Amino acid sequence: MSILFATSAFAQHPYPSEQIKPPTLQQIFDVKETFKYEVKYGFLKLGWVEVELLSDTTYNSKTLKHMVTRITSNARIPLVGTEIDYFHSLFFVNDDGIPVTEYYWKDNIDEDKYKDIEYSFDREEMVVRYKEEDETRDTLALVEPATAGQVIFYYGRMFAGSGFDRTLPVYVTKKLGYIHMKNPKKVEMRNYAPWEESVATYKMEGSTENIDGPFGFSGNFRAWYLTDDLRVPLEARVKVLFGNTIIRLIEYNRMDR
Repeated sequence: MSILFATSAFAQHPYPSEQIKPPTLQQIFDVKETFKYEVKYGFLKLGWVEVELLSDTTYNSKTLKHMVTRITSNARIPLVGTEIDYFHSLFFVNDDGIPVTEYYWKDNIDEDKYKDIEYSFDREEMVVRYKEEDETRDTLALVEPATAGQVIFYYGRMFAGSGFDRTLPVYVTKKLGYIHMKNPKKVEMRNYAPWEESVATYKMEGSTENIDGPFGFSGNFRAWYLTDDLRVPLEARVKVLFGNTIIRLIEYNRMDR
């Protein structure tokens, strides 16, 4: 697999100083990034995750950010077959500088089922309306900063290495839950495919409350971020029944917008 670098300035600085402050969302949005992760459980390669922020879009007369996460299974694993799911989040940055979800949906590409999961965040009525795969439709009370979980990809970057603990409300699997995050300032040297040598990282330690699912995680987790100006997400380890699922960065592309 090719390793992508779009700016020579970034490639020349694999050891950013730990003194660099966490980025604001605007600083992250000022660059075009694409990410590809490999998902492993023990020696099994389960599949791949690709993350991208698309062009801004309009929904309910609002201009919103459009994030897409594409998950593809490794069809070579017996009994798994081909699974292709796209998760979309339309979100905006609230007055506190926090990303919050306006509309979230899942497309089950391999089964040709589109929007088989939907969560719509109505801030006038202060409710979250949802439809799940089993066609259940209902509402939940909206608690800010309300998200469908996927935007933790950006939220976590704002606090990695900050020394501050954070909690994010998440609506997933027909209920409200929370992701709790601790962000120590300690630096660890780790190895990742897009860099030839070890890089400095911050480790986030977290837990979940009342949630499960691909963006609600499940139980305790750990995540590592590069100590650069954008806190590039490098790895997540999510605890499962008999070990950890490891989601690890294998390709990264960054360009100025």
